[in-house]
Parts: sequence; C-alpha cells; structure tokens
Amino acid sequence: MTDAARPLILVLHGPNLNLLGRRDRAVYGATTLDDINASLRREADALGLELRIVQSNHEGALIDAIHAAMDEGRGLLINPGGLTHTSVALGDALEAFPHPIVEVHLSNIARREAFRHHSYVSPHASGVVFGFGALGYELGLSALRRLVT
Repeated sequence: MTDAARPLILVLHGPNLNLLGRRDRAVYGATTLDDINASLRREADALGLELRIVQSNHEGALIDAIHAAMDEGRGLLINPGGLTHTSVALGDALEAFPHPIVEVHLSNIARREAFRHHSYVSPHASGVVFGFGALGYELGLSALRRLVT
C-alpha cells in the first residue's frame, strides 16, 4: 500500500531502453537507464511522489504493470520505445488506465524516420515530452505531479 500523501506514479521503460548508454549514442546519448532512474527517484522525493519503476523488453509485461497500477497508481510516465509505433495492445491498456499519462521519448521523434511519427500511446496521454534527452523524464514527472494533485 502506498502513502496517501505520496501519490504513486508508475514509470514504464519499454524495449531496448535497458541498452541506454550503449545503443546509438548519437541519438540516445550516453546516459544509462540506471542514471535516469536515479534522477527520477531524486526528483520524485523532491516532488513528494512515490515511484514504481518497470523496464521490460516484453509487451505483455508492460501491459500487466499498467493493469496492476490501475487501482493503486495515480499516474503513469511511459517511454514505450519501439512499441510506441506498433502496439495496439499497449494503446488499449493505456486507454483503460484511469489516471493521467505522460509519454516520454529521448529523441525528437518528429525529426526521425516517418514510421516514428505515429504513436499508439499519444491519443491516451495527457501530454508528450520528446527531444530533451534524459531531461524529458524529469519534465514529464513534474507535469504528472501537477496533474495528480
């Protein structure tokens, strides 16, 4: 059970985000997923939020995490990785999530390949942050803080 004074935010990292810092640094930078999670935890403490962080390379595991947080969570910060552009099932799970959602992408997806311009997540999100690298996660978390109180 979470502390009512500290709203629970689910943070989801999709496929291949565990490779941050090693994968295509020109696009994604040198920051690792551990670095991002540590920064998010510091920011969450400052904002009075509790985080549950999940990374998976498996679509079903991400969907299961969304379902599990529906009653207990107050918001969702998600970088769905490549599932952004392919997963109707993830979009359906997000449609059922009854709390604010912020979608985050490290790169500027509008400046990338045409297939990256469509998101199955965005129609269910309160907002989208992209192109700011790892800072985008903190910006998204700050926006969620305002949306959940």
